[in-house]
Amino acid sequence: MCGSKNPFAMITLVLLLCSVFAPGVASAYEAKIVIVPGGGVVQLPKELGVDRPRPFYGGIVGFRLMSDWEVDIRGSFISTTRETSGGGDLNLAHGEANLAWFLADDLRVSPYITAGGGMQRFSGKDRVAVNGGVGLRMMTSNRMAIRIDGRDVMYWLNARDGYVHQPELFAGVSFGFGGSPRDSDQDGVSDKMDTCPQTPLGARVNASGCPLDGDKDGVFDGLDRCDGTPQGARVDARGCPTDTDGDGVLDGVDKCSGTPKGVRVDVSGCPLDSDKDGVADGLDMCDATRAGCTVDKSGCPVDTDRDGVCDGLDKCPDTPASSRVDANGCPMVVSDRETELLDTGMIRLENVNFATGKAIIQPESFPVLQEVGEILSKWPELRIEIGGHTDSRGSDAMNQTLSDARAHAVLDYMAVQFPGLHRDQFTAVGYGESEPIADNTTQLGMAKNRRVEFRVLNKEVLKREQQHQRIVPK
Repeated sequence: MCGSKNPFAMITLVLLLCSVFAPGVASAYEAKIVIVPGGGVVQLPKELGVDRPRPFYGGIVGFRLMSDWEVDIRGSFISTTRETSGGGDLNLAHGEANLAWFLADDLRVSPYITAGGGMQRFSGKDRVAVNGGVGLRMMTSNRMAIRIDGRDVMYWLNARDGYVHQPELFAGVSFGFGGSPRDSDQDGVSDKMDTCPQTPLGARVNASGCPLDGDKDGVFDGLDRCDGTPQGARVDARGCPTDTDGDGVLDGVDKCSGTPKGVRVDVSGCPLDSDKDGVADGLDMCDATRAGCTVDKSGCPVDTDRDGVCDGLDKCPDTPASSRVDANGCPMVVSDRETELLDTGMIRLENVNFATGKAIIQPESFPVLQEVGEILSKWPELRIEIGGHTDSRGSDAMNQTLSDARAHAVLDYMAVQFPGLHRDQFTAVGYGESEPIADNTTQLGMAKNRRVEFRVLNKEVLKREQQHQRIVPK
């Protein structure tokens, strides 16, 4: 046809170009049955005695098979006069069945290709005819459109002329019937109402057909297997949060994403280190390490000289094994009275002076009581009996009462001067003259008998210390 001088060949070519380059707007043609009344012009074969194009009337009844395929029943009628071949009237009726393929069914302007066959009747005879062509469907609504197409009909004329061509141009208005509103993405919202026509299958949508994403994780509701994802968390293709380091804080929220397995973390996913020793909680086998201690890889303090004071705090790191040390890790120097306590389980004071016949401690006795208080402050586990003793002067009853009062006076002094000593560690007992340690017939013996004794009641504590620690005497 392109090489033909027939004007309909050029019209058909222009129509084809328009179908390729025509702009379109997304839409949906919903009808199942279409009726297209219309007409056009046809160039009849010159062998029929007609030189100029002639008008014709006709129409199409279409049945849509699917969104882009349609079966068309076409019919047309032409009534004209012959200009040659002896003149006279020429009436021509044409009917056919065509298959139309719409190349862009989701656009408002859709090109299509049509082809088929049928019968051509004139001069009282029927002739088999075939045709093919291209067209445009321009939608004005979901059930109305303008149809324009150009095609060439070919049929056998006679033995002398053989096959002849009959190009024609058709235009009509398409009216659609039947069918339901089209829903291309099957989201329950018709295409004409759907502002998001490419919704993935299974996603829940709003009234406008746009996907919902309640937890805003980028995976649509309906496809999201984990609907309540916290905001900011990263998710997999199913919409479920990921936790790469397995610390219980989700990726995207986790500010320390490379946390080792087993480490306890805060709400930001960063490792906790309660004792600030550089070993994270969960891996730290010694959670309460003192600040400043050197620790091993398990978070436990290192004590190279095994003196009970950890490296890092130990100011005397090379203390001999089993030495008793102070809080700084340095060997403790033990006084004579502390040695007496460790060796005998008792501190005996013969130089605590009281007012004669009274329980009032004389000031010159304060230093020795101060020394004993400092020693006992180092031994918070000891339970101590403060015993008061007198010489034999006076009656037994008087001496018993006086010794008891003096023992309690010493206890009161200790409680006031050393608040760190708990009063319930101590008992005060008066023995009067019942336990002399010297002869009461001499002044020296009586001086020895007038005494205060601090006696350990739980000597097993002292015994344990003597077994495990070496004492450095003063």
